Amino acid sequence: MSLHPVRPKILGFISEDVSAWLVALLVLLAGGILTGLLAWGTFNQFEQQSRQRFQLLANERYSRIEERFQDQEQRLDSLRRFFANSESVTRAEFDGYAQPLLLRTQAYSFALRVSDAERSAFEQRAREEGLSAFTVRELNEHGELELAARRDEYVAVLYSQTQSRLPAPFGYDLLAQPLRRDALDRADRLGSLVVSQPMHLVGIEPSYARGVLLLAPVSRAGQSRPFGYVMAVISMRQLLADGLPDALHDYLSVRILDLSTHDQHEVLFESTNEAIPGDLSATRLVRMADHDYQVDILPSYAFMQANHSSVGSVIVLGGLLSVLLSALLYVLVSQRQRALRLVQLRTQELHAREQELRGTHGQLRGVLNAATQVAIIATDLRGVISTFNPGAEQMLGYSSADVVGHMTLENLHLPRELSARAAELSVRYGKNIPTCHAMLVEGGEVGGHEAREWTLVRSDGSHLPVNMLATPVLDEQGLWVGHLAICIDITERKRVHEVLAARDVLLKKLSAHVPGGIYQFKMEFDGRFSVNYASDGIREIYELEPDVLLFDAEAIFTRIHPQDVTRVRTSIRTSAESLSPWREEYRVQLPERGLRWVRGEATPEELPGGGVLWHGYISDISDLKRVEEELRALSVTDSLTGIYNRRYFQERLTTEMARVERGGGELSVIMLDIDHFKRINDHYGHAVGDRVLQAVCERIGHRLRRTDVFCRLGGEEFMVLCPDIDAEHAYMLAMELWEGLRSAPVDVVGVVTASFGIASWHPGEGADALLLRADSGVYAAKQNGRDRVERPMN
Repeated sequence: MSLHPVRPKILGFISEDVSAWLVALLVLLAGGILTGLLAWGTFNQFEQQSRQRFQLLANERYSRIEERFQDQEQRLDSLRRFFANSESVTRAEFDGYAQPLLLRTQAYSFALRVSDAERSAFEQRAREEGLSAFTVRELNEHGELELAARRDEYVAVLYSQTQSRLPAPFGYDLLAQPLRRDALDRADRLGSLVVSQPMHLVGIEPSYARGVLLLAPVSRAGQSRPFGYVMAVISMRQLLADGLPDALHDYLSVRILDLSTHDQHEVLFESTNEAIPGDLSATRLVRMADHDYQVDILPSYAFMQANHSSVGSVIVLGGLLSVLLSALLYVLVSQRQRALRLVQLRTQELHAREQELRGTHGQLRGVLNAATQVAIIATDLRGVISTFNPGAEQMLGYSSADVVGHMTLENLHLPRELSARAAELSVRYGKNIPTCHAMLVEGGEVGGHEAREWTLVRSDGSHLPVNMLATPVLDEQGLWVGHLAICIDITERKRVHEVLAARDVLLKKLSAHVPGGIYQFKMEFDGRFSVNYASDGIREIYELEPDVLLFDAEAIFTRIHPQDVTRVRTSIRTSAESLSPWREEYRVQLPERGLRWVRGEATPEELPGGGVLWHGYISDISDLKRVEEELRALSVTDSLTGIYNRRYFQERLTTEMARVERGGGELSVIMLDIDHFKRINDHYGHAVGDRVLQAVCERIGHRLRRTDVFCRLGGEEFMVLCPDIDAEHAYMLAMELWEGLRSAPVDVVGVVTASFGIASWHPGEGADALLLRADSGVYAAKQNGRDRVERPMN
């Protein structure tokens, strides 16, 4: 066998003598390879996630466009049936029916077919109905309306309901312009709704003037030709952009092409935000009436900013970690090599100092002889005594000559005590422990360093109680050569302990049957706290041993809840200053049982030397507090959703309104009503409806401030009380809640939307008026199509 020591390897395969720089470079290279692989995987995952997000947004935008086209068709068809099923329609009846239909539509009109022979009578009848200057008109070359030329037939606008601030084009002849005449011909031929080609709309504000006409012929039973036409004047800018995010925040760039012309497709609508070129794009055909439109969707800069890649961060962090790990290994390897050199140097120094230690052996012998109040006994491995100092001679009555080499440490112990200890250790460790080792085994190790009480036998046969510390004795090479026992007489201390133990037993018996804890608490003249006495009941209150409190009174305050500890300290000092009884209820945070409520009562007395001593009692009142909290929670919580109920909302609203009326400030409320909730219950069942209510509460609650109060008023109606914010900030919060709700689909049902109303408190206004304005906002949102936030109403 080789006598040379085996040198360990760095990382298991690198020689210890290799340069630390080489180890660092190898680790840096491995870190670079792992970082590259991680960056590649992160980039692929980012591309896949971006494509999925874009497809979801594009599908949602397609659905919205198609829904709005179909909505326009349905509204115009309802107006056509209104005329077809009526014997006659007055102007007031038309205005009353058409005005509620004006949602994302510039105007609704009715044009009557009139022959040249009927023209004068037609114009006279319109003037009698209130249009004093009514004539059949047409556009001139300057785009202005003027008297129409004579022709065989006219289709003149008789009724019109518009959102534009410009005058309605009453009397305008649709046959006078080719694009409108072509749309009328197709309506006559198909007998259904048709859409014109893109054109300049008459009587519409310039910013919305580019659009199309949606036409429908009106005829009654038995008529071969329609007697008139109903029209929807549609601005694509209004129809498609209404309700969408502004250009800076819209994730999609949309362009709609009219496919009705074969030579060149005209752009009917194009988003103002700039599209990002790339492989993310989507195209789909949507149909309105008899026209197909091509919808092209591309991602915008806002989309790319919201979905930026983290590859750069991965590369930077991976590179930094690789560099740091390389530097760390360089330092560790270089330090290890330096440490090995130092070990070799220190070994040489230790051999030199060994000779010095031999000289101190004689001095140690003198110290042992001088220790006359302590018995110091050394033995060899067999237990035979080799050292017996003067203190041992004086304590046990033996002379050193009678003991050294003739007696063992076991001979000095009480035999029955050693036997009992040996049996106890044998059971504990599952092996036989001889009596000669019983006094040396402590904590599972031979020669433990823990003092233990034993009974020694003096030379006259009397017994002496001592505290004995037994430790192993090692030679210069670290080999176990014997034991060293140090004994201290504890006769007087045991007598005092017996007296104190008798008093403690009596006190424990008196306090054992009292629930809670009894204590004496002292505050010194300099403000320091101490515990003079604590019964066993304190253990249940604070989960602290009574003995711990006797040494460290501040341990009590570490158990008191942080929000209550200042109040408790203040009440103690107040009781000390006025010598008034102390009584407090506060919370404690326990390691095992958690949060508990306790009640403490104490009577103070002033000490002669300064300071105050309290005699007190403390008990656990957690069950009482829990019952109080449960009753309170049941009275203010909605059982289905877990949020506050109408009762709690009324209480908080009254409190907050009193606050702002008294000291000023802001107060707003946000009311929301889930859209089509009855349809959800009817289609999916009330169990799914309940889960929808719970999901809506979860999504809304996560986005509120800690000071906001979220309540369920009843059914699908909810209210958010927002202290200290004005109407504009309440609107911003409502928009955030609206976006968060509709962007997180609910299982089974899908996207659930809600209509929001907002109201901000006005000075002198009552609660009923405030809630009525919020409810009016919800009603307006419902009337305007649902799934929206209605701005605050004055």
